[in-house]
Amino acid sequence: MSRPVTLRDVARVADVSPKTVSRVVNGDAHVTPSTRERVQQAIDDLGFEPNLVARSLRVGRADAIGLVVESLADPFFARLTSAVEQAALERGLAVMISSVGDLPEREAVVVRSLLVRQVAGLIVVPVAQTSAHLEESRQRTPIVFVDRRPDGMDGDAVVVDDLGAAETATRHLLDHGHRRVAFLGSQTRNPTTRLRLEGYRRALAARGLPEDPALVALGAGTAGAAREAAEQLFAGPQPPTAVFASNMRCSLGLVPFLHSSGRTDVAVVGFDDFPMADSLVPAVTVIDHEPEAVGRAAAEQLFRRLAEPDAPAETVVVPVRLVQRGSGELPPPAGPPGSRAAHEDDPGRRPDAPAQQEPDREREMAQEGRGRS
Repeated sequence: MSRPVTLRDVARVADVSPKTVSRVVNGDAHVTPSTRERVQQAIDDLGFEPNLVARSLRVGRADAIGLVVESLADPFFARLTSAVEQAALERGLAVMISSVGDLPEREAVVVRSLLVRQVAGLIVVPVAQTSAHLEESRQRTPIVFVDRRPDGMDGDAVVVDDLGAAETATRHLLDHGHRRVAFLGSQTRNPTTRLRLEGYRRALAARGLPEDPALVALGAGTAGAAREAAEQLFAGPQPPTAVFASNMRCSLGLVPFLHSSGRTDVAVVGFDDFPMADSLVPAVTVIDHEPEAVGRAAAEQLFRRLAEPDAPAETVVVPVRLVQRGSGELPPPAGPPGSRAAHEDDPGRRPDAPAQQEPDREREMAQEGRGRS
């Protein structure tokens, strides 16, 4: 078996000192371009792989960042993870990934397991009721929270406008004449669910419509549970004519149920796009926020924090958009309950008027890509 290529082998081929090779490997900006190119060519030709473990022991930090997500089985978090990995790869960093699942108490354990490996920084999707247990860790290792703001502590975060986007989605259904609009969501311990439910309620209140508890289904943490919740929503004497599915899992439970039940007349807006959503008939209208954009923004925020450890905490809001495809633009069925005729007294709204995002809200959502504390 041939021996592994060493740093000295690279130095001999590139006709430089071992120290110069080390400087190139460590990204020293003071190496001249011509020398860097010669050393990199020798590295490529010889297949040299730096001993990152030994290097981490010398500098006290691993050439890696940690990522803690809820579940890699969730398509949203899978795509977010891929974006974080790509951004880290561009910086020469690896990513150590752990998932918490539906066990908030595991969050502290998972974070500690990454910290003992001396990761340079952490990106965390918080699932515990409070993030206060991470405050001491944040003093030593930079942490960026993603998808949800931390509760119980200050810190960098990358999120979307859950409340405003949910209000837009619900208003969109109301604009098309619906009055029995259901909300399908996950557990309320999840802050994104709470914010999206509040956005739904705000849209109803703005139209003077009371919230009907029979139209609010919560606790659907999986697609299977969402399907069961949808079945219950439509089992009553006055089923909804429209549904706002507040996350991808809810959409993946709701939409197949509606199609298998022959209820493609029900208007649907889903939060998060999902595979084949644009291929169904009708295609599914969604609030789209790209997981890749969220993941990359979180990685870039962590890199900024590593470069400026004493900078004030910042929250970056990634913009979203309403993608109209057909399902969210369906009118309510004729005749009571929920008929067009029953709603012709809705002030300022013609039953056949096209849906629009309110100008001020549309402009606000378009501007929310700017970071703010």
